[in-house]
Amino acid sequence: MAVSAAGEKYRCEICGNEVVVTKVGGGTLVCCGEDMTLLKGE
Repeated sequence: MAVSAAGEKYRCEICGNEVVVTKVGGGTLVCCGEDMTLLKGE
């Protein structure tokens, strides 16, 4: 899933790392070899 907005929060479903986007640069966030999951409503 491509990053689309600052403030979005993503989680790695494998290790549990979470990141918050501060600047959109395009592309996708990957951790442990898998795309990270966008968290909605957090």
